[in-house]
Amino acid sequence: MFREMRKKEREISLEEAQRILNENNYGVLSTINIDNGYPYGVPISYSYINNEIYFHSAREGLKVESFSKDSRVCFTVIGKTEILPEKFSTKYESTIVYGKLIELTEEEKEKALFELIKKYSAGFLEEGKAYIERSGARTKVYKIKIEHISGKARN
Repeated sequence: MFREMRKKEREISLEEAQRILNENNYGVLSTINIDNGYPYGVPISYSYINNEIYFHSAREGLKVESFSKDSRVCFTVIGKTEILPEKFSTKYESTIVYGKLIELTEEEKEKALFELIKKYSAGFLEEGKAYIERSGARTKVYKIKIEHISGKARN
C-alpha cells in the first residue's frame, strides 16, 4: 500500500523516526481540500503518545470539513537541519506518518489536551487545566491512528 523508499541508504529505523516525532514541536498535517481537490497542508502543534498523534482544532473550518469527507492524512515533521553550502545540499532528518483521523470523545479529549499542555506549557499545569475547562467546549481534538511511519536522514 505504501511505496518503499527510493533512497534506501537514507532510510532510518522506526525508533529514530519515532524519536523525531517525540523531540519536535510542529509538523505539517496534509489532507484533501474538499473545495477543489488539491492537497491541503497546515502546520500544527501535536503530541505523540502510545504510537498516536494528537492535536486540537477549531470546531469548524476547511480542515475540519475536509476531515469529515476523507479521514486519510499525511503528517510530516522535520527535525534537525543544517545547510551544507559547499555540497549544495542539506543535512536533515524527517518523519512522515500516514494514517486516519479519529475525533476524540469528551473523556479522551481532556486527556489529550492535557498532554498538549504538558508538552508546550509544562510550567503552567494548573493554569492549563483551568484553560481546558474554559475553552475545551470550543475545541475539537483528533488523533491520527497511524498506519505507516517512515523516516529519512542525510548525515
